[in-house]
Amino acid sequence: MKLILASASPRRKELLSRLSGSFETVPSDREEKADETLPPEKIAESLACDKAENVFARYPSATVLGADTIVCFEGKILGKPKSKEDAAATLRMLSGRTHSVFTGYCILYAGARISGACETKVEFNELSERFVVEYVDSGLPMDKAGSYGIQDDGRLVKRFTGSYTNIVGLPLEEIEKQFKKIGILQ
Repeated sequence: MKLILASASPRRKELLSRLSGSFETVPSDREEKADETLPPEKIAESLACDKAENVFARYPSATVLGADTIVCFEGKILGKPKSKEDAAATLRMLSGRTHSVFTGYCILYAGARISGACETKVEFNELSERFVVEYVDSGLPMDKAGSYGIQDDGRLVKRFTGSYTNIVGLPLEEIEKQFKKIGILQ
């Protein structure tokens, strides 16, 4: 059975390669529209399902995995930054504080669906203004929810509770468990 990752994310591709060496990547071409009336875990799950459904419609005989990661701070969803100024403001806001990262997932195969979301609590270090400016100028935060990647710089995060790979963009422990249920992995 062909496995397809419905994502263009190089981070998700690298993570999934740890579980399965044999898969294709086919990004969804559907515009992301979050229903912000939903709780954050349901928003992430819904966006992941939208991606998976879009790709599954083109490859109905495959198993399709969709995922979406959102950052939530004090009830507000922090998406990808719109500008360098937006990224810097987000990093300053998160500095020294705790937020949640939710990654929703959706696996579609042979007329069945498995979906859900994982949460990881992340506490940031106090970030100096110099660090914020240099990190934003590096361009690294510009394509990431919450304006950061935990893998980018060890000075960002003080501690986290939950899955590290969930913060990066794909909760491998959960995906592995689900893949074993449906026979993709032994």
